[in-house]
Amino acid sequence: MWEKEIKAFTYYLKIERGLSENSILAYQQDVQKLSNYFDKAYPSLSPSEVKLEHLRSFITDLASLEISSFTQARIISGIKAFYRYFMYEDKITDDPSSLLEAPKLRRKLPETLSYPEIEKILESIPLGAPEGHRNRAMLEMLYGSGLRVSELVGLRISHIYKDIGFIRVLGKGNKERLIPMGSDALKYLKLYMEDIRKFQRIQKGYEDIVFLNKTGKQLTRVMVFLIIKKQALLAGIDKRVSPHTFRHSFATHLIEGGADLRAVQEMLGHESITTTEIYTHLDRDYLRQVINEFHPRK
Repeated sequence: MWEKEIKAFTYYLKIERGLSENSILAYQQDVQKLSNYFDKAYPSLSPSEVKLEHLRSFITDLASLEISSFTQARIISGIKAFYRYFMYEDKITDDPSSLLEAPKLRRKLPETLSYPEIEKILESIPLGAPEGHRNRAMLEMLYGSGLRVSELVGLRISHIYKDIGFIRVLGKGNKERLIPMGSDALKYLKLYMEDIRKFQRIQKGYEDIVFLNKTGKQLTRVMVFLIIKKQALLAGIDKRVSPHTFRHSFATHLIEGGADLRAVQEMLGHESITTTEIYTHLDRDYLRQVINEFHPRK
């Protein structure tokens, strides 16, 4: 009975909510953990018969396994989504997860790179090799437009509007947004497209994908992670650098420069302004650092 409901929940997430495959998989895994627990602790209970005390028992069991607070909070979020779906489908009249409390999380500020560190990484890319032009264009796009890695690898030629300097991006939940491209991103993208990609043998079905691997297929997210990790190492950057670091740096540098928070929210594709507000905290830390370093009465 759990398996059938999880399958129906998955269908709802895909069709009704239009979530990405990665998000759907995360929700599936969270609810599957709940199902596995109930198979052992309450084998006769169906999902619609579950009460708050049963869910609390599951959370207590999770805590005993020394699972991190962050993971517990994520699993609870998945359970709440599962029972919101039950309410939506009129399978239950009361949501047993509504009063389920997640552990308090300390808001972790994302790792960022300074502008000189960004420049070091970009300049470390050898443009003599064909993949060098591609990699430089990719990193310029990540930093110049604040793209998610999934948005970068899925970027299409037909979604690039060079005449106005914008790209159309398909983000989370299949939501589209228009993002401006910086002049450097546009410059290196043009070099890659005209000097390298134009002469590649492209596999069928990937003709409209911008960034391709050596075999003419779409790059994977993992490949982009590895490329960035390698370049950060070559540039001598002693930080954990990922594609998301470029996105965080893009937002942080805009906020530090005085950009409007709503504009940054729009460019990042954040559904809620509270998600974008984390960068104002980064900005405050930066200002505090300036005071501590330079104010005579610090």
